[in-house]
Amino acid sequence: MAVFFLLASGLWARIPDYGDAFVVGQIGDARTLIPILASDSPSSYIVDLVFDGLLRYNKNVELEGNLAEKWDIEDEGLVIVFHLRKDVKWHDGHPFTAKDVEFTYKSLVDPNVPTPYSGDFKMVKAVEIVDDYTIKVIYREPFAPGLTSWGMPIMPKHILEGKNLLSTDFARNPIGTGRYKFIRWKTGERIDLVSNHEYFRHRPYIDRYIYRVIPDLATMFLELQTLGIDFMSLTPLQYIRQTNTAFFKKRFRTFKYPSFGYTYMAYNLKDVKFRDKRVRQALNYAVDKQEIIDGVLLGQARICAGQFVPESWAFNKDVKPDPFDPSAARAILKKAGWQDTDQDGWLDKDGVRFEFTILTNQGNELRRMTAEIIQRRLKDIGVKVNIRILEWSVFINEFVNKKRFEAIIMGWGLGREPDCYDIFHSSKTKPGEFNFISYSNPEIDNLLIEGRRTFDKEKRKKVYHKIHEILYDDQPYMFLYIPDALVAVHERFQGVESSPIGITYNFIDWWVPKDRQRYTY
Repeated sequence: MAVFFLLASGLWARIPDYGDAFVVGQIGDARTLIPILASDSPSSYIVDLVFDGLLRYNKNVELEGNLAEKWDIEDEGLVIVFHLRKDVKWHDGHPFTAKDVEFTYKSLVDPNVPTPYSGDFKMVKAVEIVDDYTIKVIYREPFAPGLTSWGMPIMPKHILEGKNLLSTDFARNPIGTGRYKFIRWKTGERIDLVSNHEYFRHRPYIDRYIYRVIPDLATMFLELQTLGIDFMSLTPLQYIRQTNTAFFKKRFRTFKYPSFGYTYMAYNLKDVKFRDKRVRQALNYAVDKQEIIDGVLLGQARICAGQFVPESWAFNKDVKPDPFDPSAARAILKKAGWQDTDQDGWLDKDGVRFEFTILTNQGNELRRMTAEIIQRRLKDIGVKVNIRILEWSVFINEFVNKKRFEAIIMGWGLGREPDCYDIFHSSKTKPGEFNFISYSNPEIDNLLIEGRRTFDKEKRKKVYHKIHEILYDDQPYMFLYIPDALVAVHERFQGVESSPIGITYNFIDWWVPKDRQRYTY
């Protein structure tokens, strides 16, 4: 029998039912479930469900307490005092305390731990435990992204203290404080989670969360249609055409919203071909971004003009994307010394042909087709491009992290805090860190530091506007497009709402009426 309750408005609402499972399809498997080592999107996806940070963003893109109930900012921003929740337990029943926060901080700044997230925490002078549920963070100097950085998932000291984070089995059997508990991981196939009945906010209504690895998007869409999965990110073709049927509309809801990220082609700047900024600028002129958006994304994207998307307060509207201009590309390359001296149709310099290989990951047809358009457009100006598609984990572990590439096509999902120190500062080029292209620009280094030291938003905005301008001129990446987020979710799920940060921000509140549930646990 359905149960209802009376809202303040005088309307009646049904009390959500517990049960069922949510099955999501993704093309890549996780790499590690140790939060401070989880730099790839599949790993981060699961970590976000199993672990919590001190703070989080709500649907209005405002910071709110998570493991921290409240906080005080003192000494003109040099000190943050976090007051932790007292009702949180790790999934093994051990209480969460300030000691776990201190342990996570020490792991992040440990030189023997190859985490890409250390930059924010090296700004900390000291972390002091006031008592079990109060912790004081003292910064060396003013650090504007300080508060945001404590969204970092916290790790359990009682389990990981003294362990080698690079070899511990915790990477495949994590214990967190989050909404869901880890159950099992079958490599290359699936990761299973179960709801945390003691979660401090409330027990999630959906009992199970199943992450299925399906490396091909066409196969994944067939799984969606046959109800093998409940949720997936759609390709533009799927969103526009293949979901436009009575069968699909009866069973699924689709959503479209601006993604907070972009797709790019990155250069290995240790490669002699790409060290000259003029070469990178020329290649940018040679590729028609609108052709990619129209032909590959069917119009479901915008041209990208740098590190910041238009929805970010750091976006510089005066930075305009360079036009498609093959003639300008050829002229710039000629000035840089690249000419077809042997009349074979390819540019060369010092007896070496201008040829390189683009790497990207298997299962993402949009990136493959984007690479093919780049290949064709660069051929038109005499640059030979090869394309190689790699399985996701091999692509990340063996090529990106080890810098064994000439060029790669990837995407960044951006945080709301515009600090991009970890991506572009010259100190962040070690294996496993985010500046895997080895970009180095002293002016950018100084500006990134200035942006971190400045609390006044208007002054910070001017700093990031300058960073935006310089990065686009430097072209460490060929900035390609900002895709729209296109997703489908089975219609039996209630409580699904779109917001500026997507639709899964309130997944803990999603539910399925008992008579509609497909799975039992």
